[in-house]
Amino acid sequence: MDDLTTRWRSEFPILDTSVYMISNSLGAMPRAVGDSLADYARTWATRGARAWEERWWEMALQVGDKVGAIIGAPPGTIAMHPNVTTAEMVVLSSVLPRGRRRKIVCPAMDFPSMIYLYRAHEAQGFDLSLVPAESDFSIRTDRFLDAIDDDTLVVALSHVLFRSSYVMDVAPIVERAHRHGAIVVLDTFQSAGIIPLDVTSLGVEFATGGCLKWLCGGPGNGFLYTRPDRLKTVRPRFSGWMARKNPFAFDIDDDTLREDAMRMMNGTPTVPTFYAALPGLDIIKEVGVDRIREKSKRMTAHLLELVDRHGYRTVTSRDPERVAGTVAIDLPHAHEVAKTLNARDFVVDFRPGVGVRVSPHFYNTFEEIDRLVAEVARIVEASGA
Repeated sequence: MDDLTTRWRSEFPILDTSVYMISNSLGAMPRAVGDSLADYARTWATRGARAWEERWWEMALQVGDKVGAIIGAPPGTIAMHPNVTTAEMVVLSSVLPRGRRRKIVCPAMDFPSMIYLYRAHEAQGFDLSLVPAESDFSIRTDRFLDAIDDDTLVVALSHVLFRSSYVMDVAPIVERAHRHGAIVVLDTFQSAGIIPLDVTSLGVEFATGGCLKWLCGGPGNGFLYTRPDRLKTVRPRFSGWMARKNPFAFDIDDDTLREDAMRMMNGTPTVPTFYAALPGLDIIKEVGVDRIREKSKRMTAHLLELVDRHGYRTVTSRDPERVAGTVAIDLPHAHEVAKTLNARDFVVDFRPGVGVRVSPHFYNTFEEIDRLVAEVARIVEASGA
């Protein structure tokens, strides 16, 4: 085992009973999550409503700052939300179509939940422009750049495309958007925790993501970064009492918003999920995304070598800089292969068009990769495909 695996593997209980290679969907739970959630239960049991003043009310900022330390965001710029769709709704509620400037430019390969949201906003005067994908489910940068013009209000894109694990070239897209006066919303759900990321250096107005996947923080922990200069003036229409500077005045005529990221929040937050997120965020920060990325590149290269050796198809890019942590293996009856693997405790997933997605994280071993691909070969051989 390498140093990362030796040091951290025992912190993830599911690795004792399965070959867990689905971190692109749900990261393995750190052992300390049990203690953290027990702390939540003890706090509720012993402190009751006093917990709001003692910790809970500001806890979203605490968790947000831990996320920020991983993705290059300054303290006080990340708000927590139940999911990315909600976070993106907050962003859209802070802008309005005006004149010709009403276009949202988005990759056709973005996560469907985002596209459903953007399409719903066409009834509010937005125009959605989807940039088509290539046959390998990637998006050509030049095509994306060509879609951005003076009619563009919002450029919304995923840093990593979920089906193909293709890493978008974000910097020129941000530059083009800003040259045309558009804002950028970067979805980091498939990159935060697996690819080094600095939202400050990129200059994006907003970035969304979640702790569910590579950050090993569980569901219910979406996040929204807002660039510091935007935080001074932005006023989302999708708002609520958490965003108010004096919420306990209960004054419906006082519309003074907080000056930090909590001005981007709305209703009462999902406090238990914050407790669940803390151990994973601490581990990822301690391990370091640079080290995680270095090992990830070696693991995806090894996976691709095995895919080629068995003669399987894949849409995964051969450029290591354009692959995040997932290799898609396109097989006959891939959905059934994935179900069989899961039944045998080789935990993966399936997506239409790309096949079985295999997503090792820093806690996995190369021997596990070998075992998984060998199991795929046995299933395929037994099926006669």
